[in-house]
Amino acid sequence: MTTPRLFLVRHGETEWSLSGKHTGRTDIPLTENGEKRVRATGKALVGDDRLIVPHKLVHIYVSPRKRAQRTFELINLGISGDLPWQAHGASEPNGLQCRAKVEVTEDIREWDYGDYEGITSPEIRKIRADKGIDGMWDIWRDGCPGGESPNQITERLDRLIRQIRDKWHEPAIGQPMDSNVHGDVLIVAHGHILRALAMRWAGKSLQDGPAFLLEAGGVGTLSYEHHNLEEPAILLGSAFAVDVGDK
Repeated sequence: MTTPRLFLVRHGETEWSLSGKHTGRTDIPLTENGEKRVRATGKALVGDDRLIVPHKLVHIYVSPRKRAQRTFELINLGISGDLPWQAHGASEPNGLQCRAKVEVTEDIREWDYGDYEGITSPEIRKIRADKGIDGMWDIWRDGCPGGESPNQITERLDRLIRQIRDKWHEPAIGQPMDSNVHGDVLIVAHGHILRALAMRWAGKSLQDGPAFLLEAGGVGTLSYEHHNLEEPAILLGSAFAVDVGDK
């Protein structure tokens, strides 16, 4: 039976991700090395016999930030037609076909860091110490002054998760393996928000974190246990796809 998956793709390396600066609203490009690594990820993981099978994708969510949109372009899924943004660079034809709709949504933009935008964790700790705030800063517990709280992040992610399950996964789960009904969904976004999404997917509060890591340009997979929509799970190891008729 079919068990649909949700692929999480973090945008590639930027100058700020390299230096540890918190990058929420600021729209900065990928580094040259970041672009190279994302291209390599696309070649390794996208294809009819790879982890992400383009023709099995039914919907794609992309952050409104250019670094996420460029990452989507570079993984090169074989999207036909225009993207919902002006392309940020070229992509090479690869013969793949993906008919999934690409949607830009604020629900998957990065955590709004507010007053902590553009500064590193050590700098944040110093600022808090100078203000006499006790304890180690923990974004999962404390959120960001002038930005978003864990409860606000939880609210927007839970809304997105409900949509994914109701609209895209429920119609596909439990279908025969040789069915033409597919349900895979892909998200291209950012480090903190995707880690938070994984925690909410598994039913964990953000205060339980940080439980997961996702490297710049990395790919994670969420799914279900026992082909059951009521048993969301983290897929720790994903195999490449093979058609049912193949030996």
